[in-house]
Amino acid sequence: MSTICFFNTTKAWGGGEKWHLDVSHYLHEKGYSVLLVAHTQGVLYQKASEAKIPCLGIRATNLSFLNIFKTYRLKKWFKRKEIKVLVMNLSRDVKLAGRAARRAGIPRIIYRRGSDIPIRNTVLNRFLFKHIVHEVLANSRATRESVLQNNAELIERSNIKIIYNGLYMNDLNNIKSSITTSKDGPVKLITLGRLEAQKNQIFLIDVARELLKRKCRFELHIGGEGRLRIALEQAIRDHDLEDIIFLHGFIEEPLPFLSQGDIFVLPSLWEGFGYVLIEAASLEKPIVAFDTSSNPEIVPEGRAGFLTPVNDIKAFADAIENLIRDPELRSRFGRFGKEYAAEHFDLKKNLLEIETYLTHELG
Repeated sequence: MSTICFFNTTKAWGGGEKWHLDVSHYLHEKGYSVLLVAHTQGVLYQKASEAKIPCLGIRATNLSFLNIFKTYRLKKWFKRKEIKVLVMNLSRDVKLAGRAARRAGIPRIIYRRGSDIPIRNTVLNRFLFKHIVHEVLANSRATRESVLQNNAELIERSNIKIIYNGLYMNDLNNIKSSITTSKDGPVKLITLGRLEAQKNQIFLIDVARELLKRKCRFELHIGGEGRLRIALEQAIRDHDLEDIIFLHGFIEEPLPFLSQGDIFVLPSLWEGFGYVLIEAASLEKPIVAFDTSSNPEIVPEGRAGFLTPVNDIKAFADAIENLIRDPELRSRFGRFGKEYAAEHFDLKKNLLEIETYLTHELG
C-alpha cells in the first residue's frame, strides 16, 4: 500500500510540529497509510505516539546527512515501507531524508516550508532544490517569496504550493478562562509565544512604559517560556512594572489563556505563519502586530487590527491606545477578525485541500 511519510526531527514544539501532527492524524483517521518520523526525544514523537499515529523514532542532528550508514538505512526503510510521498520539515531533514528518498526512488519529495527566512543561495541549496526536492509546500505567500528571494531560479514557482494553516473552530466552544477579569478593571493586553529573540517580547517593555506615560490603564500578560525569561524579569524589575506585566510561563492550553485578553499583541520580528494570530482572531480579539512576513495575510489592516512598522514603539503604542480608549472599535475589529478567520483558516477546509494535494497521485 502506498504510504505518505512525514519527516520532522526537531525536538521542540511549534507551528511546524503542530502541522505535521494534525495532518498525519487526519490522514491516518481517514484510512490512508501514514508514517511519521520524529526525534525520539521530541514533543512531536510523544504526541504522535499518544495519538496512535504510526511513527518511527530517530535521532538526527545538522550533520547527520554526512553519515552514509544512516542515509543508507533510511533508503532501505523507505523502500521497505513503500513510501510514495515524503514531506520534510527542516533543512537538515532535506539533506538527510531527501537524499535517502531520492536514492530510494520516491516519486514525490516535498519540503514543507513554514518560515519566511530567505533561503541562502549556496551551492548545497542549489543542488538540493535541483536534484532532491520536487515540490515546496508553503504556509503563506510571504514564505513562498522567501524561498525565491535570493535565487529566483532555485525552484520553479509553479512547484510551490500555498496552503494556509488552520484552526479547528469547534475548539472555541466551552473555553474555560484562565485569567480573572473585571469589567471595570484595566484593559488586558495579552501575548503568547516562545520567549526568544524572534518573538521579541522585550520590545513590549518599552511599549508598556510608553502607555503608562499616556496614563492608559492596562495589564500585560505574557505567555510562553524560553531564553528571554531572565532578561524580561530583569527589565520588569528595573522599570517597576511588577504590578503591570505578568509572566505566565509555558501555556499548555493556549485558547483559554488567549480568551481572557481584551487586545492581542504580537511583537514577533517575523512569522512564517502565525498560528497564534488565528487563535486570537477566532476568539474575537483585536490585534496589534508588525507589518511584516505573513501578518498582513492573516490580519486585514484597519479591519481586524492594526499593523505597525517593525519595532516602532510610538506607532505600536498609538495602535494599542486607540483600542484601549475605544471599546466599540475593539468589538468591531474582533467581530471582523473572527469572520475572516472562519472563512480563510478553518482547519477542516484546509485539511481537505492538503488531502487532495498529498494524495492525488497515490491511486
